[in-house]
Amino acid sequence: MDLIDAIRAIDKPHEDDVLNRLYTPWGEKLDRNNVLKEYPRPQFQRNSYYNLNGEWEYAIVPQESGETMPAQMDGSILVPFSPETILSGVERRLEPYQYLWYKKSLPTLTRKKADSRFLLHFGAVDQFAEVFINSVSIGNHKGGYLPFTLDITEYLNYSDDKLSTLDNILAVKVSDTSDSSYHSRGKQTLKRGGMYYSAQSGIWQTVWIEEVPDTYIRELRIRPEDDLRTVSIEVSTNKPSRVTVRIPGKELVKSPSSSDSYDTTFTGDFSFSSDTYPSIGEDHSAISPSYYHFVFKLDNPHLWSPEDPYLYPLQISTAEDHVDSYFAMRYYSIEKDSLGISRFCLNHTPYFLMGVLDQGYWPDGLYTAPSDEALIFDIKEMKRLHFNMMRKHIKIEAARWYYHCDRLGMIVWQDMVSGGSSYAKPVVSYLPTLFPGMFGRMPDGPSTYKAFSRSSAEGRKEWLKEMQNTIRHLYNVPSIATWVLFNEGWGQFNAASATIMARELDDTRPIDQASGWFDEGSGNYRSVHNYFRPLAVEHDKNGRAFVISEYGGFTLHIDGHSSVDRVYGYKKYDTLDQLGVAYYNLINGSIKPLITEGLAGAVYTQVSDVEEEVNGLMTYDRRITKINPDLDPSLSQNINNALNKL
Repeated sequence: MDLIDAIRAIDKPHEDDVLNRLYTPWGEKLDRNNVLKEYPRPQFQRNSYYNLNGEWEYAIVPQESGETMPAQMDGSILVPFSPETILSGVERRLEPYQYLWYKKSLPTLTRKKADSRFLLHFGAVDQFAEVFINSVSIGNHKGGYLPFTLDITEYLNYSDDKLSTLDNILAVKVSDTSDSSYHSRGKQTLKRGGMYYSAQSGIWQTVWIEEVPDTYIRELRIRPEDDLRTVSIEVSTNKPSRVTVRIPGKELVKSPSSSDSYDTTFTGDFSFSSDTYPSIGEDHSAISPSYYHFVFKLDNPHLWSPEDPYLYPLQISTAEDHVDSYFAMRYYSIEKDSLGISRFCLNHTPYFLMGVLDQGYWPDGLYTAPSDEALIFDIKEMKRLHFNMMRKHIKIEAARWYYHCDRLGMIVWQDMVSGGSSYAKPVVSYLPTLFPGMFGRMPDGPSTYKAFSRSSAEGRKEWLKEMQNTIRHLYNVPSIATWVLFNEGWGQFNAASATIMARELDDTRPIDQASGWFDEGSGNYRSVHNYFRPLAVEHDKNGRAFVISEYGGFTLHIDGHSSVDRVYGYKKYDTLDQLGVAYYNLINGSIKPLITEGLAGAVYTQVSDVEEEVNGLMTYDRRITKINPDLDPSLSQNINNALNKL
C-alpha cells in the first residue's frame, strides 16, 4: 500500500477558494435564446411540446420574510442553470436559510380540444419546490433529483372560447438544505474541497408544458425477458381506452374492457415523482388508472450491445393520444462461466465491464450540461478511450443522457443519490480506505445508524422512497445494467433490506448493494474500491461476481484548465507522457491479468476533473483528453480475448 499517497488523498474543505472561470466549448458558445431545446423525454415522446427554458426572473430572500414572492425581483436567471453557475448569469449561492423565487410569464397555449389538459413538467428542482400559477399554490415537491409533473389546466386563464390561454404567471419557490441536513444531496457540499464539490440549487433540468387529451397514456413499462425473444409491455391510461401497441412487423390491440386495474407491475408511491403523469397536486386515492398488458415474441431478434446498440421503435396509441418510444432486446445477469466463476453477462454471454466513474459535473453549469452535444461528447469520448460502461455516480442525469447511452452503446451503472447527516469521514472514508479488512466490515443496522449518519428515521424513510422512485423512473432505460444502492457507507443503512426492496421493484438487473466497503453479503456483486493497494481478486464466499468498482484516480493538473492550483487525487503525475505510461501499465499490467482470475468489471476514476479533484481522463473544461487511445488501439480487443479464452 502506498501510505504517502493515501495520506495526501485525505480531503479537506477549501470553501474560501475562488474558482477559476472555466468554460466548456459548448458553454462558451451558448445561445441564451436557444437553451437546451431538445425534447426532454425521448422514451415517451408526444408531438405537443412547449419549452420554457430561457430567461426567467429571480430573487433570493431570507426565509423569514420570503414566504410570498417579492414585489421586486433581483434580476434575470437563465433556466435551467442553477444560480450558482456561470451560465445562469447570477453566480450567487442559495443558503439553507434563504428562498429562491422564480417568475415566468407563460406563452399563449392553444388547445386542440376544449377538454384537453396541460401538464407542466420539471426535470429536476433542487431541493424543495412549491409551484404557483397566478399566485395560487398548486403543489409541492421534495427531493432534488427526480422529475415531477402537475396538471395546471384548471389554474390557467383562458380566452372566451377556452381554446387559448391568456396572461398566466408561473412562479416557483425553492429552498435547499444542501449538506446541512439528512436529505439526499450527492457530492454537493457548502464547504467544497477534495472529493466533494460546489453545492447548487434550484431548477437544473428542462421545464416544459405539453397538451394531452382528456383520456391519455399515463405510463409505460417495458421488460425484455431473459429468453431474448420476448418483450413484455404494460401501458397505463388515466381512463379506460382502446390501446394499440406497434413494433416493427407486429401490432396488438386491447379493448377498454380488457384493462385490469389491480394486475400491474407499476409499484411505488404514485404521488412522489413522474415525468409522464401528474405526480403532485393530485388526490391519488381518487385515481384508478387502467392497465393493459402486451407480450410480443420476436423472430430473429436483433440484440443490443455496446458494439451494436440496436433500438426497436415502439408506438402506443389510443383514440386520441399517441406516444413514440423505443426498447432494446438485451438481458443483464450474473452467471457462472465454464470454470464456475461468477461473471457479469450481457445476453447470457460473459462480458467484461470496462467502466469509468462519471460525476456529471460541468465547470460552467455544475449539474447541468451546457448543451445536448456536451452530453454526447462525454459518452463518445469514453467509448473512444475503450470504455463500455459509465457509472453515473451519486447523481440522476437528465433523460437525454440515458437516451444517448442507449443509442450510442454505453452500459450504465446507476447510483442512488446519497444522503444522511454530516459524514463521519474517519469512520466511513479514511480508515476503510487504508484498512478495509479491519474497518470496512461494520454492520449497518440500528446500532450503527449514528456512525453512518442515519439517526433520522424520517431521513431513512425518505431515502427508501427516493430509491424506489429512481428505479421506477429509469426502469425502461435499456442501457442501465446495475443499480448501485450505497457508496462507501455514505448514509448507508439496512443495505440487505434495501436490496430486497429494490429487487422486488426490478428483478431483471443485478444489484450492487454496497460499493466500496461495508458489504452486507447480499446483492449480486462483491464490490470493492482500491486506490492504494495492489489490485487483486477476492473470491466471494456467497458466489457473487467480483468487481473493482473504483480504482485509478491518477492525477495531472494542467494550467489554464483547472479550477484551482491545488491538486487532489490518488497518485500525482507531472506530464501527459508520465500519466499515459502509468495508465496503460495499470490496465495491461493489473486489470487485464485479473480477468482470468475472476474480475468481472472495473471502474476507473474518472471521466473528468472536477474542481480541485484533477484525476480525470479529461480536464474539467473538456478541452484536453489526457490519455491517448491510439497508444494502445487493440486494448478493447485484448480484453475481450482474455475473457474469451476462459
